[in-house]
Amino acid sequence: MRIEEKGECASIKHLIFAYYVTGHGFGHATRVVEVVRNLIAAGHDVHVVTGAPDFVFNSEIQSSRLSLRKLVLDCGAVQADALTVDRLASLQKYSETAVQPRDSILATEVKWLNSIKADLVVSDVVPVACRAAAEAGIRSVCVTNFSWDFIYAEYVMAAGYNHRSIVWQIAEDYSHCEFLIRLPGYCPMPAFRDVIDVPLVVRRLHKSRKEVRKELGIGEDVKLVILNFGGQPAGWKLKEDYLPSGWLCLVCGASDTQELPPNFVKLPKDAYTPDLIAASDCMLGKIGYGTVSEALAYKLPFVFVRRDYFNEEPFLRNMLEFYQSGVEMIRRDLLIGHWKPYLERAISLKPCYEGGINGGEVAAHILQETAIGKNYASDKLSGARRLRDAIILGYQLQRVPGRDVSIPEWYTNAENELGLSTGSPTSQARESNAITEFCTDDFEILHGDLQGLSDTMSFLNSLVELNNVSDSEKNNEKRQMRERKAAAGLFNWEEDIFVTRAPGRLDVMGGIADYSGSLVLQMPIREACHVAVQRNHPSKHRLWKHALARQNAKGQGPMPVLQIVSYGSELSNRGPTFDMDLSDFMEEGKPISYEKAKKYFAQDPSQNWAAYVAGTILVLMKELGVRFEDSISMLVSSAVPEGKGVSSSASVEVASMSAIAAAHGLSISPRDLALLCQKVENHIVGAPCGVMDQMTSACGEANKLLAMVCQPAEVIGLVTIPSHIRFWGIDSGIRHSVGGADYGSVRIGAFMGREIIKAIASTRLSQSLSTANGVSPDESDNDGLELLEAEASLDYLCNLSPHRYEALYANQLPQSMLGETFLDKYAGHGDTVTVIDKKRMYGVTAAAKHPVYENFRVKAFKALLTSATSDEQLTALGELLYQCHYSYSACGLGSDGTNRLVELVQEMQHSKVSRVEDRTLYGAKITGGGSGGTVCVVGRNSLRSSQHILEIQQRYKKATGYLPFIFEGSSPGAGKFGFLRIRRRVSSKS
Repeated sequence: MRIEEKGECASIKHLIFAYYVTGHGFGHATRVVEVVRNLIAAGHDVHVVTGAPDFVFNSEIQSSRLSLRKLVLDCGAVQADALTVDRLASLQKYSETAVQPRDSILATEVKWLNSIKADLVVSDVVPVACRAAAEAGIRSVCVTNFSWDFIYAEYVMAAGYNHRSIVWQIAEDYSHCEFLIRLPGYCPMPAFRDVIDVPLVVRRLHKSRKEVRKELGIGEDVKLVILNFGGQPAGWKLKEDYLPSGWLCLVCGASDTQELPPNFVKLPKDAYTPDLIAASDCMLGKIGYGTVSEALAYKLPFVFVRRDYFNEEPFLRNMLEFYQSGVEMIRRDLLIGHWKPYLERAISLKPCYEGGINGGEVAAHILQETAIGKNYASDKLSGARRLRDAIILGYQLQRVPGRDVSIPEWYTNAENELGLSTGSPTSQARESNAITEFCTDDFEILHGDLQGLSDTMSFLNSLVELNNVSDSEKNNEKRQMRERKAAAGLFNWEEDIFVTRAPGRLDVMGGIADYSGSLVLQMPIREACHVAVQRNHPSKHRLWKHALARQNAKGQGPMPVLQIVSYGSELSNRGPTFDMDLSDFMEEGKPISYEKAKKYFAQDPSQNWAAYVAGTILVLMKELGVRFEDSISMLVSSAVPEGKGVSSSASVEVASMSAIAAAHGLSISPRDLALLCQKVENHIVGAPCGVMDQMTSACGEANKLLAMVCQPAEVIGLVTIPSHIRFWGIDSGIRHSVGGADYGSVRIGAFMGREIIKAIASTRLSQSLSTANGVSPDESDNDGLELLEAEASLDYLCNLSPHRYEALYANQLPQSMLGETFLDKYAGHGDTVTVIDKKRMYGVTAAAKHPVYENFRVKAFKALLTSATSDEQLTALGELLYQCHYSYSACGLGSDGTNRLVELVQEMQHSKVSRVEDRTLYGAKITGGGSGGTVCVVGRNSLRSSQHILEIQQRYKKATGYLPFIFEGSSPGAGKFGFLRIRRRVSSKS
């Protein structure tokens, strides 16, 4: 439903509104002011429940009809610093603020609402307010551009099992709200039944640009930037040379003790920022609803710096950029003062927002009509019943396609960035399967073979398009993706470019048992990452403006620089570009430590993705002694979906290192390259993964399973997939992260279990030896002692057989153990890539048992693949997958979404049709690190099997609102592909 203008209403009685404001920053309070001002102007009383300072409201509203009640009923997002949200602290704080005292909050609010005789409850966007209103028998409406269920859905991924119920509780609270008044720049908010869109809610201007500048004593010819940056970084000292010559900067939120240079002007804390924004030439700050809406309304270019884990940002940012009002600044350049290129770029923009800015008036009118009794809501299901349509099983929220009418383009852009697009990739992949001809008129291949890979041809053609981009073509688009613009200026087209390809992988068997030394069976999938690399002498390298400004500031002349563009990087709300001086990797003539590199990339989580790419350079420097004296340009384009448990990170690492090696003439075997890439992920990224992901991406072959014993990485062969057997991957839509708390804690639990087993074996061995007391043992006793000796020095859990585990150790392992208790008793857990948290409880028995049995299952699976073709063969293969799946769940690595997919496979397998006709699907399991991601399915290689997979896809969508991505097909690993060396033809378009 769309409301553009305020309509006429019937005679209005005096109404009482209770307006709850979230405790998350001032932005919510400032927009509430505008709605409240219009309600009071219409003659109504408004009781505002807020934690914001009084001046936020009193500076704009002087009326006895306004009552302020100081109370915070939610905490929003807790910030670790000015630019970073602390996800775990946010969930913990919300639990303390709204979950633990929930019963008393509801009782108090119901009593208060009845005492003021509220006609309507309005929430921006406090969840419990909606529930309190329902219990008080009062209608409620939310006014917002985002909701906390969407924001917190990602946070729970970092929290493991803790706080998962928070998302459900918040969504259930919102479902009691009658409808949502949705503001532009909105996120997915599926918990609301009905939606009414309104224009921007923007505070009105009190003074003209000319009046403000006159009061400040600033002439019209002076360029003025307003630094609208609440909570400035600790220890940040502004300097005069941050600004271009002749510019002035107005500073909001400066502390009383902060000293400013002469070209910076400190503003009072209660300064009315809308007037100051409208009087400025551009704004520098953080993205939030208030800053974005006012920048758009007053056509002010906005130079912004990303915030970490600020999940509403992509939607606001895309709206800002769609209307040509935004310039992104790299955080590093903000902090060190390289502002000039960004500010000069900003004032060249021509903001073009022409939409309404009377959202406060429109929203107030809707609230008034609702309070009188008008019904804006439909008869859709409400409450918990409707949540099945809104929430993917578990906690990851998705928007159901087709629910919203007239979706604006800026929303679609942002939705695609967050990976919320739910179209089936299966059909899309088939459409692109026709091999497109590489534009040989533009480039020639000097080395390598395309191997008939359509995705490689598409990537090469994308390079051709970059080469052929003209300024006129750029200007024809109202909004072109910044990553494409950056990529167009990345390469020197007269020099050689090296291209590599590395696929993701489907974990058929083995999974998390890799770090315990298991045999694993992995299939390289069709989806892959491509990387293009070019090296140039620093004097010939085409630098981006901010990189050039940084280099000029050092005054050392041309130095080697790394510039990276990553296509699709914003799928996880990341910056599309990264650059650094390669000298940053050196310290006192030696490569920096991995720990320092980890901290270097962690400085700006919006660019932390570059650790996977640039980290390969440092590893080559440290492990192989390579020195990089040329500048390097890299273009990364990955079709391996992130967060689905198919090794998107490994494919990026392997493709990146392969390309760097090719461009520098390094000969590295696929196995060695995989081990080097594991160092990138373990030590620079900081994710505690095993090596099977990188090994499959580097050493795999199409239509074969890579068989590898992870002790540490011994490839024992390639197992051809029999022609009658097929594997599929089905994505659950629940984001998986190998760096998540669940995976890490289970890994720690397994290593704890190994140490306890070693201690038990050592004790038994000592007892056996003392019992013998010099008597020569017989041969059978000697065998037992040898086994105990091996188990007392057990290097990998998977070297322990299941029967020995059950006979001697299963009953002696604790179900769980506190980290501190373990460390008090044992020297350590022997894992170099994880750290035990003393205050955390770790599951031990299930985590240790899983790899012992998984290794046995994988060996049986491998043997079955080469056995005689029969229904019994497929049944046994499927049963092994099911056993593995339930073992994951016992470890705590399951998820509702993946469980549902496995159940759907079982329903299909045991249906009446399957019993009458030839069966198609035989088994399924969660894959990789678990806790969401993708399910692997084994079945008969037939058309009916593929049809049943598509039927499961549709059933899952019907149950959850999410259409799963289907992985099918295989492709060669990076070693088999090699590399391409290409160069633009002399006769081609320049």
